[in-house]
Amino acid sequence: MPARKITVVGAGHVGEVCAQRVAEKELCQEVVLIDIVDGIPQGKGLDQWQSAPVEGFDTRVVGSQEYGPAEGSDLFIVTAGIARKPGMSRDDLLRTNAGIVRSVGREIARVAPEAVVIVVSNPLDVMAYVMKEATGFPRERVIGMAGVLDTARFRAFIAMELDVSVQDIQALVLGGHGDTMVPLASYASVSGIPLTQLVAPDRLEALIDRTRNGGAEIVGYLKTGSAYYAPSAAAVQMAEAVVKNQRRILPAAAYLDGEYGERGIYLGVPCKLGEGGLAEIVEVDLTSDEEAALARSADHVRATMAGLEGS
Repeated sequence: MPARKITVVGAGHVGEVCAQRVAEKELCQEVVLIDIVDGIPQGKGLDQWQSAPVEGFDTRVVGSQEYGPAEGSDLFIVTAGIARKPGMSRDDLLRTNAGIVRSVGREIARVAPEAVVIVVSNPLDVMAYVMKEATGFPRERVIGMAGVLDTARFRAFIAMELDVSVQDIQALVLGGHGDTMVPLASYASVSGIPLTQLVAPDRLEALIDRTRNGGAEIVGYLKTGSAYYAPSAAAVQMAEAVVKNQRRILPAAAYLDGEYGERGIYLGVPCKLGEGGLAEIVEVDLTSDEEAALARSADHVRATMAGLEGS
């Protein structure tokens, strides 16, 4: 059964494509697209609904500047915030986007106190923490989209390297969403064949490095914006796992309470996603190098969180 209503907050590139993907997959009966700019969500929502007769979906898409139409939503995908520009790190976005996400979180708690929230806004791990604090929701219902995107990039680069289908590639990327992410070479495979048997060590390191800089590479090409096709696909895959209770194990940013030796922060880890959001955090064995890299990534998230003071 599809959800009754899914709301996407932020009608920029990521948000608008999220709304279209949700509608085309018919994950709910109604998609609400919210943005503060007058006319933008209404216009884009109407345009998307007019594509329904061609694409063959019956999910209604409506746009609004207010949160009234979002009342009772089962799930929110939050993309609101300013986008990254060339030379700007995700951390540079911290103060501005923290204020935006905090305001959005309060509205979500007001109109849909039982909703699940998937956070896409950057810096991702810290914004998920801000959302959890602003809504007062338990950790199960506030999840960050990062690992699915980072893993997709890793898989895409492996497919290019080996000239094989992306469908045959399994991979896992943990840690913070940024330069300190941790692509796990030990868990990467192609149709069950360990990646380490197919790719030379120097090429594997190059693939890992390109994955870490996957977002920045796109920003460098676009000049005035950042990625949105892959991020929206990743967020909607998570949404689908939740609303369909698929119990999928996907890498996502979850609030840790002792898992992986970390506590009080959001960090990318393998998560079982289903009805109600986060069903379980899956702890996997890591090599000593991977453990050290994950700890460094957690330290970076904490350092970024320190910048929240006064924001």
